[in-house]
Amino acid sequence: MEILLVEDEEAIRDVLKSYFLNEGWNVRETDNGKQALQWIQNFKIDLIVLDLMIGGIQGEDVCRKIRQFSKVPIIMITSKVKEADTINGLNLGADDYIAKPFRTKEVIARIHALKRRMDMLTNDNLHRTAIKRFNRGRLSINHTTNEVFVNGERVELTHTEFKLLAVLTKRPGKIYSRHDLMYEVHGYRNIDVGRTIDMHIRNLRAKIEEDPREPIYIVTKIGSGYKFDFQSEAEIS
Repeated sequence: MEILLVEDEEAIRDVLKSYFLNEGWNVRETDNGKQALQWIQNFKIDLIVLDLMIGGIQGEDVCRKIRQFSKVPIIMITSKVKEADTINGLNLGADDYIAKPFRTKEVIARIHALKRRMDMLTNDNLHRTAIKRFNRGRLSINHTTNEVFVNGERVELTHTEFKLLAVLTKRPGKIYSRHDLMYEVHGYRNIDVGRTIDMHIRNLRAKIEEDPREPIYIVTKIGSGYKFDFQSEAEIS
C-alpha cells in the first residue's frame, strides 16, 4: 500500500513513517499542502494521512481539492478537537478523523480497519450484481465501477459514502443502528459514534436525495437508526 503522509511536525512524521514502514507500507511524506496535491495527481496513492495544520495550503483546502478529482481514502489527524471541527472534516470528504494527541498504534489500527473496509467493498462487488436500480431507475448503483447515478447524472461519493450506501441497499428495509453502521462501514466500533454516522448520512442524502430534508431513500427510524426504503427494481449482471 502506498501512503501519503502529510504532517508538519517532523517528530510525529518520523514516528508515523517508521511504524508505516514496519507494516510493510510504502510512504511518501511532506509537510506542504501544495506538494501533497502535486504528488496525488502524479502518483498512485492508496491512502492519505493528512494533518490540517500544514504549510503551503491548509489541510482543509487540500482535502477539498482532492475530492474534486479523487476518491482516495483520507484520514485526518489534527489538534482541532471540537465537535464542529470533526463535522467539518467529514463534510469535506474525510473518511476518518483522529485528534491529537493520539497513540500511534491507534492510527495503525484505523488504517487497517479502513483497508479491510476497502478490500471488503471490492470483494462484495465481485460477487454482487453489477448494477442495481431503484425508484424507476432514478437511482442506480454500479458495483463494478463504484459509481452512483441520480436521474442519469453521475454523483461523486467518497469511499465511506459509497460503502454506507452499499450496506443500506444490500438489505432494503432493514433498520441499522448507528453502531451497526459504524462497524459495517468503518470496521470498528466507537462509543462516540452518533455524530460521525449522522454526518455521513447527511452528506450522502445531499448527493442522492431530491430533497434531503424530506428523504425518500435513506429514512430515519427515530430511536432505532436508518434504513433504505426502496427495493431493487432491476439488476444487471
